[in-house]
Amino acid sequence: MALDTVTYAVDGGIARVVLNRPEQLNAISPPLLEDLDAACAAVEGDAGVRVVTLTGAGRVFCAGADLRAVQALVGDPERWSGFLRLWHRVFNRIEALPVPVVAGVHGLALAGGLELTLVADLVVLDANARLGDQHANFGLVAGGGGSQRLPRLIGARRAKELMLLGGRLDAEQALAWGLANRVAPAGGLGAAVEELAQALAQKSAAAGRTVKTLVARGLGLGLADGLELELRLAGEHMRSADAAEGLRAFAEKRAPVFTS
Repeated sequence: MALDTVTYAVDGGIARVVLNRPEQLNAISPPLLEDLDAACAAVEGDAGVRVVTLTGAGRVFCAGADLRAVQALVGDPERWSGFLRLWHRVFNRIEALPVPVVAGVHGLALAGGLELTLVADLVVLDANARLGDQHANFGLVAGGGGSQRLPRLIGARRAKELMLLGGRLDAEQALAWGLANRVAPAGGLGAAVEELAQALAQKSAAAGRTVKTLVARGLGLGLADGLELELRLAGEHMRSADAAEGLRAFAEKRAPVFTS
């Protein structure tokens, strides 16, 4: 698979996706979105992939949208709309991947870079990382899904604080606000992401798919409908080979070996 702005490699059930525009601070451009789309297709087509890691090359994870691309497109309403629709389609696809996606963030994740972390399932931050929505500092508004995903993740008041003031959070603040799952020691991000990915790769892929579906669909439902969804999908999962293997392993006092 030939990619220009992203690298993609699979080993041991882990697909490693790396944003690879270090000179542009991994800014989001149409080619980068197209490469991420191709990486998603590769994950979806490879039954051996059990987890995806998403990291950035160079000094930062992602500093946001490529402003050169923005300036070239924004004057043409049709092309601008096409860019935003591509952005939404690709981010939606990352969010909907059938396996867990772990984002490893170092340096900065700003504006569109923050929005990219929001479509990952789990986020690990380097202790020196900074996250923020910088749109307000330039009279702009989030267009990559941030205005909708951020309040759902951290609540309306905190989301509006970030979006209206354009500030940044350090790693510990981001963790406290629910924007990350873990903070790695400075310089230890790679090892922390790898440890988490290896742990996820050993879990049941079938159970992971069911969990992702339950959370994603359940957030849009009332509690009663969400519980009905759980009854149905959990019941279906209990008839899977992985559930049977898990029950056998528990009875035999051994670690399960999942093959789905």
